[in-house]
Amino acid sequence: MTDSLFIKAAFSQKTERPPVWMMRQAGRFMPQYWEIKNKYNFLEMCKTPEIAADVTMLPVDLLGIDAAILFSDILVTGEAMGGDLSFEQGVGPRFANPVRTQKDVDNLNTDCLDRLQYVADAIKVIQQRLSGSIPLIGFAGAPFTVMSYLVEGGSSKDFKLTKLMLHNEPKLAHQLLSKIATVTAGYLNLQIAAGVNAIQIFDSWAQALAWDDYKEFSHRYIAEIISKLNRKDIPVISFCKGSSVFAPLMAETKPDVISIDWNVDLLDIKKRLPQNIAVQGNLDPHILYADKKVIKERIYRLFDRMRGENGFIFNLGHGIMPDIPFDNVKYAVEVIKQFKYQ
Repeated sequence: MTDSLFIKAAFSQKTERPPVWMMRQAGRFMPQYWEIKNKYNFLEMCKTPEIAADVTMLPVDLLGIDAAILFSDILVTGEAMGGDLSFEQGVGPRFANPVRTQKDVDNLNTDCLDRLQYVADAIKVIQQRLSGSIPLIGFAGAPFTVMSYLVEGGSSKDFKLTKLMLHNEPKLAHQLLSKIATVTAGYLNLQIAAGVNAIQIFDSWAQALAWDDYKEFSHRYIAEIISKLNRKDIPVISFCKGSSVFAPLMAETKPDVISIDWNVDLLDIKKRLPQNIAVQGNLDPHILYADKKVIKERIYRLFDRMRGENGFIFNLGHGIMPDIPFDNVKYAVEVIKQFKYQ
């Protein structure tokens, strides 16, 4: 895999064009995804290796992207630890037994990797299907983001209960985060052992945190996880919403790549990072709703800005929205793949 565009760029090596993959590339914007989703519930899809492989392969077969990402969910670690997880149509993830007291935290199990074996099984099936054609990215949710779902009992707009725990009961918050971090490091190493070629850590709700709180309740646990990874030849990507603010701090955890949201000039942030850290991003996904000439113009604007920079992976500043037209995503990938650095 060392000769793949994606792996080269992730390790800040020279590439003839930026490699492309997109967060949520195997998902609800695809009619073919719904053909599968209408037959199974979401957790069933995640936990059945053949189905997870089918979904993972959709953007490989239909879009021709440069890296596949495992079809799973960031909350499977919370479930494995004892969370009663379900996904409700139109509502999203729900934990029926929220974690809010010392007893709740004590009840969470960190010796639970056997409950995630289905992910390793899915990785093996996917790698058989990929047959070395492109790299496979494994992933996990960052401790703060997983914690927020466990404490809130689901999605939240203001993270009020989570922040109350951080501020009123910081010792309890750290106990919870430490447990999640332990499981997450083991889980990512399980994925590496099963055969993934890269890892991404998703801190989807980090932008809810003030700088000091991010440093205390997120950054330190991501640093702990990355330090425990068996990462030889495996690039590690760190992503959070808020990376345009937190990137200098994220660099201290020593990832190979930082995935950047769309609120910042990508070249400017690249110049502020250590030379051996690549950047991934950072097109505003809303651009993919626009006319094709706008999509092409915005992609080329980003590429012109990054010309001459090693260590650049094209991606979105966050995931593809469910109602973005499939043809627009396909067109964007074609535009990127036709581009060549002069």
